Amino acid sequence: MKLIPLGMTLSAALALGGCMSDSSSVGATRTQTGDEAAASQVAVKMIAFNDFHGNLEAPGTLAIPDPKDPSKTVKVTAGGVDYLAAWVKQLRAQSPNTVVVSAGDLIGASPLVSGLFHDEPTIEAMNLLGLDINAVGNHEFDDGQDELLRMQNGGCKAGGGDTTCQNGGSFAGAKFKFLAANVQKQDGGTLFPAYEIKKYGNIPVAFIGMTLKGTPDIVSPTGIQGLSFKDEADTVNALVPKLKAQGVAAVVVVVHEGGYQSGNYNECKGISGPIVDIVKKLDKAVGLVVTGHTHQAYNCQIDGRTVTSAKNYGQLFTEINFKLSPATRTFVPGSIQAVNRPVTQDIAPLASISSLVQFYLTKAAPIANKPVGTLAGALTRTASAAGESTLGDVLADSQLDAGRAQGAVAAFMNPGGIRADLAPAADGSISYKQIYTVQPFGNTMMTMTLTGAQIDRLLEQQWSNPSQPKILQVSSGFSYSWSQSAPAGSKVDINSITINGVKIDPAASYTVQVNNFIAGGGDGFTVLTEGGNRVGGGVDVDVLQSYLAKHANLPVPALNRIVQLP
Repeated sequence: MKLIPLGMTLSAALALGGCMSDSSSVGATRTQTGDEAAASQVAVKMIAFNDFHGNLEAPGTLAIPDPKDPSKTVKVTAGGVDYLAAWVKQLRAQSPNTVVVSAGDLIGASPLVSGLFHDEPTIEAMNLLGLDINAVGNHEFDDGQDELLRMQNGGCKAGGGDTTCQNGGSFAGAKFKFLAANVQKQDGGTLFPAYEIKKYGNIPVAFIGMTLKGTPDIVSPTGIQGLSFKDEADTVNALVPKLKAQGVAAVVVVVHEGGYQSGNYNECKGISGPIVDIVKKLDKAVGLVVTGHTHQAYNCQIDGRTVTSAKNYGQLFTEINFKLSPATRTFVPGSIQAVNRPVTQDIAPLASISSLVQFYLTKAAPIANKPVGTLAGALTRTASAAGESTLGDVLADSQLDAGRAQGAVAAFMNPGGIRADLAPAADGSISYKQIYTVQPFGNTMMTMTLTGAQIDRLLEQQWSNPSQPKILQVSSGFSYSWSQSAPAGSKVDINSITINGVKIDPAASYTVQVNNFIAGGGDGFTVLTEGGNRVGGGVDVDVLQSYLAKHANLPVPALNRIVQLP
């Protein structure tokens, strides 16, 4: 099946940059009859993206193959929800059977233009784009399950003041469906429907949507109380018999979990990660899996299924074409084709969405453009071999500064909460929009007391998942060393942990400052739930703003607080 080019510039780049996957269906329940005419097969077009994170504006450039020399790449501005919508509109015009899906993290950790208004702008933009399905991701739970339900059902945010229901004085909620097959409530039901069945040529196709089972480890526990997150493959496999009883033989899984590969955005070099095991465990009725979470791009064949992911922030989308057989009511063998395409801006943006984005940009401008401080140089998330970054150091320092009134002597910042680098303008200035983009979650500060032994356990929990360590950023005056070769649980020598040059006493108590996310055990730092004398503080972005106001031309810190040993 030949894919129709989207435009001369784009199609030329894609022709040089990648390959289409062509998979045989593993979901057929019986062999096609020999006299079944190809003309009777039903063609379906699917457009998929993931990890949009409220990026209504183009987040930056994307490397694509150079049309003049395929061995090289060129950078182009890619993204912008109005351009994404324009490509969707063009593709939708090619097929009467088109479905648009998102594999989670549609909202959450969003830039100011969406985050300031509680992500209502992103939902409104996706309504105009024509999104059909969003499988919930972990970031959909950033503000808790009640707020997520509001995203679906509409209504103004309680206590939102002048940052909610700005578009016409109301918020209607999502016209598309949130799906959450593996997010179970205490009564045994699911928070959102487990699947959506769509019919094409009277042939039903089930779309099962869900998030990763590890969501409780990376979201605030208070926001998911009463919910349990089940195994992804087990959830799908339990649903398949129910779907078959409804006459469904073709199943698509849209899951917010993914993998990693080393090739370009249309390759699948060395694919690894949780998605590999998940796909291998899936019932053979599943012929197609759309993934996310890892912010990677790939176009794979795993266990005979097509498995895709389209990076993040709306810079890529996946065009997937397949055919359904009227005889078998499932995928025609060999018909599933997928290709990741960049959201280039060599197309007229969708005017209705451009106007919507501009409306919110104008609303946010007085806050967004306000200067909040000056830097002597760029602060980045780029970590040293020990796991320390200049931006992480400054954030921890700002939080320590805010906690000193409660007696804090150290502060710890989770690296996953740092969402962007901080680069000053030519005059050294930075804006509120920039610091909001760095810390978009609105986490509040919390001081607590920990013993020296608990601090040691906290540091060891950085390797609770040895394959993906989370190195806490630490404030000035706190230092320690860790061993790369030592096993998890024994990487930090407690005798190396010092506060202002003094070794910690395992039995003594120390007041520390953290954000409410990890204070509740987020990111696996469960020892923080044991902290005593807990006192709440300010919002993280406000704390940083206050710190910058106190330190004009803030220098870039030296990376010498955390030491890695062999």
